Amino acid sequence: MTSQDRVLLRHHGDVDAAPGLVDFAVNVRMAAPPGWLRERLAGVLGRLGSYPSVADDLRARSVVAARHGRGVDEVLILSGAAEGFALLPALRPRSAAVVHPSFTEPEVALADAGVPVRRVLLSADDGYRLRPGLVPEDADLVVLGNPTNPTSVLHPAEVVASLSRPGRVLVVDEAFADAVPGEVESLASARVPGLLVLRSLTKTWGLAGLRAGYALGPPELLARLALPRPQWPVSSFVLEAVAACCGPDAVAEAEASALECREHTASAVRSLGDLVVVPPSAPFLLLRVPDGERVRLSLRDKGIAVRRGDTFPGLTADHLRVAVRAPDEFALLVDALRVVLEER
Repeated sequence: MTSQDRVLLRHHGDVDAAPGLVDFAVNVRMAAPPGWLRERLAGVLGRLGSYPSVADDLRARSVVAARHGRGVDEVLILSGAAEGFALLPALRPRSAAVVHPSFTEPEVALADAGVPVRRVLLSADDGYRLRPGLVPEDADLVVLGNPTNPTSVLHPAEVVASLSRPGRVLVVDEAFADAVPGEVESLASARVPGLLVLRSLTKTWGLAGLRAGYALGPPELLARLALPRPQWPVSSFVLEAVAACCGPDAVAEAEASALECREHTASAVRSLGDLVVVPPSAPFLLLRVPDGERVRLSLRDKGIAVRRGDTFPGLTADHLRVAVRAPDEFALLVDALRVVLEER
């Protein structure tokens, strides 16, 4: 991997969303955690003189385990799903395959560790549908997203699970699964051999600055993944956030939010028409616009940030990713985009 390749793969929406811009580049549902969650986190302040405890870790893992019908030894609390990607080299794969277009951090982490990485490029011609036959049989580590960032495609769970093989670790990035009503096609509760599911809480709960998530999988696989971690790898705030956001009331609130967001997404698709590349399953849209770089920069000049697409393998500068917001806010993007396109 060249230094330029690494710079592109390390480009994320927060870079596009400069201060002062209306942000459609970052896929975080809310600007700040809800009041009840802030109260839970504020309650940790009085305990900051103590190290994160084994009891707090067990409590957080127990709540996650109950949510997904797992054992507590099948849960590993993470400082965001991104930490899980950074730990993948600890599994010592001989040959990795990363399904693209997708979140790019897994490829960076593996390549930086000297792991050979092959890209499996899905095609726009069939809506970026997952084709298991494209994945090299000798890959002992396979990584893909579901629903996939940035395409907003949701792959059938049975198709994803069919990538499992003896001696292979199958890593499924489900960072946006809780934004899908009913979490359909999730493998979080499945016990597929070699399956490692990574989940994020930052998107739904406005916790991007806190970094909270978890991994689900066989205990021996999680132990290998966690081997290089330092003592006290996550903060007391993270443990509290995970316990809070995975409880029954929070899960119900997330489901209600997912249903509401689905309505917003349908409205956004109608307003943007044939600019939307594929019917979305997550709260963001992949657009294809003519002269995309000019459009993106013109939107920026008008105070609106969207995510550039050309840093994702398999996409081009004519691709833009936009987060779905409430209809009145999303109308700002639609109006600005219409003006920019008419300026051609």
